[in-house]
Amino acid sequence: MRKIWSLIAVAIALLSFTLARPALAADIALGAKVFSANCAACHMAGGNVVAANKNLKAETLKQFGMDSASAIINQVTNGKNAMPAFKGRLNDEQIEAVAAYVLDQSAKGWK
Repeated sequence: MRKIWSLIAVAIALLSFTLARPALAADIALGAKVFSANCAACHMAGGNVVAANKNLKAETLKQFGMDSASAIINQVTNGKNAMPAFKGRLNDEQIEAVAAYVLDQSAKGWK
């Protein structure tokens, strides 16, 4: 009986992960558009024209504790130091999408 419940739990987890993937792809596509229109001027190719040491490369995001969607969402929403807040300019869906895009691109080395 326990084995059956374990199999059902694994099947549900796999099914929900599989069904969630197309939404993630859509978020990344939206994130690319939002990034291009709002972020690329300062962060072209994952760089940072204002503070070069605080770029969007995977190592740097990890170094500064910005390697999660929630950390990026907070930064984009509220801003910090030279980065302006985008709350009010971008909606929650756009901010979440740009966070997904940044994480995706940083994992790919911004290629």
